[in-house]
Amino acid sequence: MSVSADRLAIVSEVNDQNFATAVIERSRSVVVVVDLWATWCEPCKTLGPILEKVVGETNGAVELAKVDIDTSPRIAEMFQVQSIPAVFALKDGKIIDTFTGALPEREVRAFIEKLAPGASEVDQLVAAGDEASLRAALEKDSTNLDAAAALGDLLVSSERASEAIELLTPFGNVLAAKTVLARARLSISGVSIDGDVDLTLEHLLEQAGTDESAKANLLEMLDALGPSDPRYVAYRRRLASRLY
Repeated sequence: MSVSADRLAIVSEVNDQNFATAVIERSRSVVVVVDLWATWCEPCKTLGPILEKVVGETNGAVELAKVDIDTSPRIAEMFQVQSIPAVFALKDGKIIDTFTGALPEREVRAFIEKLAPGASEVDQLVAAGDEASLRAALEKDSTNLDAAAALGDLLVSSERASEAIELLTPFGNVLAAKTVLARARLSISGVSIDGDVDLTLEHLLEQAGTDESAKANLLEMLDALGPSDPRYVAYRRRLASRLY
């Protein structure tokens, strides 16, 4: 197996002699997509680069094996190929999906993503983590919480809290978004969860009994810290005891 430096797809040139090892045995560890092609096949020349690009996006979750049917006729016979390009996906030595013809990129991507659902294009964009990639992820899937929360966090960090609030309000009942929303609202209120957080919490707790804005800021700070922070529960209990 070799790694294509420009596409990141793991691609192997497979023949009759190494097929058992490079495809059958390898498929017991990872999904292997077999591309049966020939040098004289024009549609094959269109499909090949698309397969390499899309398989590369899976970061190794799927590997590509290319078979020239003119030099490896036994493999073509085994798959009972009637026309090319012909593509077969194998897992644990068995065919799990197939298609023929030079499909457009969107259909090839859908085919590959079914084989590696954790490596979709949206997942790749979220993993990139920069603003442009996160916005692109949300354009493709406006309901993706991971993309929204990550973008909201980035916006708050770059002092664009109002944008973060607008973005995350539809996700406001979900914990991951609620935490970032709280940070955004605090930023607009001029309250920071940096520095001596305990001192700020104590100050707000003292005022919370008579000052509704202090109470609101205290609750926002606790939401911003999140339930995993031990102060989240401790200060909520102390606030409840003061109020009730």
